[in-house]
Amino acid sequence: MTIKELYRNFLLRLQGIYELSEAITITDWAFEKIASHKRSDILKKPTQQLNPSTTRSLNDALDQLLEHKPIQYVLGEAWFYNMKLNVNEQVLIPRPETEELVEWIILNRKSQLTDPSMLDIGTGSGCIAIALKKNLVASKITAIDQSEKALEVAKGNALLHNTTINFLQLDFLDESQWDQLALFDVIISNPPYIPMKGKTAMAKNVVHFEPHTALFVPDENPFIFYEKIAAFGKIHLQLNGRIFVEINEHFAKEVFTIFKKYFTEVQIKKDLSGKERMVMAAVIC
Repeated sequence: MTIKELYRNFLLRLQGIYELSEAITITDWAFEKIASHKRSDILKKPTQQLNPSTTRSLNDALDQLLEHKPIQYVLGEAWFYNMKLNVNEQVLIPRPETEELVEWIILNRKSQLTDPSMLDIGTGSGCIAIALKKNLVASKITAIDQSEKALEVAKGNALLHNTTINFLQLDFLDESQWDQLALFDVIISNPPYIPMKGKTAMAKNVVHFEPHTALFVPDENPFIFYEKIAAFGKIHLQLNGRIFVEINEHFAKEVFTIFKKYFTEVQIKKDLSGKERMVMAAVIC
């Protein structure tokens, strides 16, 4: 089978579970990573034959994709803020909206004169902490997660990008563990914020493969992480420090109200799609 025929078969089968544009993106990514061929290469030499081992690897990837496994987990990598990161099913796949949260923090801190101490709550792959460290090189960053396996991924990514970050295994919801943490100029989190009842409406590639502890919160207390972050920030945020969190677009007002109990300034920010996806809180003196 020629490389053009392999590509066409790969794409056609993926269209059974993905929209055309997404199927094309996934196919291109798989062929570039596994076969070292971009689509332009395939168009130039459509009759080229791949070696048997490469063909087997592509077919194996296709089988996994047809089971709704995300392409990032199939290939073991994801892109975030112009960085390639290693990922597996122990960590969430970084999202573009989280890049916007990072961008907001970077723009805010570059207007400050001091070198900030930062805390990333629920670091997962380490994407937020590493992006911030690479762009605010003088910052001192602590990143926490309750999952030892997630921290293994994050530490590997920090090493990959030559960034020094203090990683700690810590259950943030357990307030008795807060004394392990110091004061910070910036507190950041992309916490779990999807109520369990929302699981049925979500795509199979998310529900079946991404870690539920990083996605879902109890239906009876969907704001538990924001309540804890606000309470923690009240006692662990430096004077004129700030909290930045990603939020569920449907609960911006509720999260705003939670932070307004503790902080004098609270701001909701929309993402590039016009959805209310971020909140910043601070005590301004």
